[in-house]
Amino acid sequence: MSAKDFPKPWPVRAAKHEPVAPRETAAPATATEFDIVTDVVVVGGGCAGFASAVFAGWDGNEVVLLEKAPEIGGTTIKSAFWYWVPNNGPMREAGQVDSEEDFLRYCARISRPEKYDAQSPTFGASEWEFAMYKAIYESTWPAVELLHERGALRYKHSPGKVDYWGNLPEDLNPTGRVLIPADVDESETNGGLVAIESMSKTARELGCDIRTGHRVQRLVVKDGAVVGVVASTADGKTLTVGARKAVVFGSGGFTHDQELRENFLAVPAIGGCAARTNEGDFVRIGTAVGAQLRNMQFAWRCAINLHKAVNNDPQMQGTFCVAGDSMILVNYKGERTLNEKLPYNELIQRFFDWDPLNCEFPNRVMIQLWDEHSQENSALDFFGNSIVPDDADQSHYIRGTTIEELGQNIAKRLEGLRGPTGGLELAPDWAAQTKAAIARWNALAENGVDEDFHRGERPVELEVFGGPVGDEPDKKNPLMFPISSSGPYYAALLAGGTLDTKGGPKVNTSAQVVDDLDRPIPGLYGVGNCVAGPQARAYWAGGSTLGPMIGFAYRAAQAIRTEPKRSL
Repeated sequence: MSAKDFPKPWPVRAAKHEPVAPRETAAPATATEFDIVTDVVVVGGGCAGFASAVFAGWDGNEVVLLEKAPEIGGTTIKSAFWYWVPNNGPMREAGQVDSEEDFLRYCARISRPEKYDAQSPTFGASEWEFAMYKAIYESTWPAVELLHERGALRYKHSPGKVDYWGNLPEDLNPTGRVLIPADVDESETNGGLVAIESMSKTARELGCDIRTGHRVQRLVVKDGAVVGVVASTADGKTLTVGARKAVVFGSGGFTHDQELRENFLAVPAIGGCAARTNEGDFVRIGTAVGAQLRNMQFAWRCAINLHKAVNNDPQMQGTFCVAGDSMILVNYKGERTLNEKLPYNELIQRFFDWDPLNCEFPNRVMIQLWDEHSQENSALDFFGNSIVPDDADQSHYIRGTTIEELGQNIAKRLEGLRGPTGGLELAPDWAAQTKAAIARWNALAENGVDEDFHRGERPVELEVFGGPVGDEPDKKNPLMFPISSSGPYYAALLAGGTLDTKGGPKVNTSAQVVDDLDRPIPGLYGVGNCVAGPQARAYWAGGSTLGPMIGFAYRAAQAIRTEPKRSL
């Protein structure tokens, strides 16, 4: 596929470089006087927050939504907004059978493969994980259908999109579970923008009071129940909001809190492409009222552009596919060590390979190397693609007329990145080893078979993660093409990062936050990446963040119906 066949880029709206309120203590307050009183307080203005606000509003609740950033959208607005919905209506209409048992088996198989047991009643998953999988199966389609029928988020089926582990025998429905917003053309990438605009419009029509620039700092607790929040603004003002029924957090993970990343993630992730305000606020706020934490070591992982990450580019997107056919990744030694077209969550695991002999992560920073052929055929400025057109920002580019010159220029770039890379330097023989890696690649590319790492052998690589490539008719493998023997050569530095984290306060199947004995904390709910996800290490498919998120927002609203209206 050439660049012309790939989706058109869409202007990205992300958190502005405007200040937000600094973090204060998360210790709960006991205030009895509120500036505003409502039924439900929602924290966060992305998909989790707006879905929660809309479902709560449809139940007749008054809702106040507080967003920390100066504008709504969160990480969602940067996404294409595929949403993965098991057993959806269009699947059934097409004759596909997506049974609950088949779905649960697939989830268990890839979420914790070390525990998978086909003969176990829970397929080896814990009782909590298994119950959460069932909740996703039961509620995601009804939630999505309701949003569609009432005009809050209309969908259309995208039947050809492949699950990331569709090659495994446990996935009996490798296609068919993905929906996209109805007003999004398949050739565009603005689904997140459309979804946020649509859901926020519905929320406003329901009377939801939406306030940006308000950072929730702590909860208000009365008689053991959560009854409100204390928020602050960048100019030092405080707003105390009472919640007669519930507080629902949908505030995102802890991608941009270095202390939490370094102390909870099991790998040295440098940063991520989540909204800049995703700093793990609910980890601290939730634990301050007794919430149990779960899955803090896990994240939705992806490669990120190191140059943009270090410069805190708020519009940075994850490198979801590593584009180019005459392109390879090499490490600081000049070694090719992985399949460049793996799904992003799996690709990034190889960035964190551990070398026990030399006490290092040799792939932590990978060098994407390509030639003029890939520059001409694979340049596209969207979804974190490193290879971009001439009129796009190329500040991350490193160039060289020879491999030796390219190596010298990479070394200069790394010198300015010693802090975030731990003083990484190229090996003295990097150029020679890289030339050997290119020679090996070229021999494999001529035959169209990647004997070393099997690039281009799975449908998901060819159909989703190949990226734009040249369309030479005689190519034996669409994703393989020899790298030119003469320059110019190009490079970009990729690092291990996150789309967002997936650990935080544990919730039950009603999205109620629970304490250390699994007892619900009255009045407190959590949806999305701010709470513990049952997916553990897995990325089930494109949209398997957003689909379940909508399902749990729906379940939270169902549970809130039973909450007593507290007198404040």
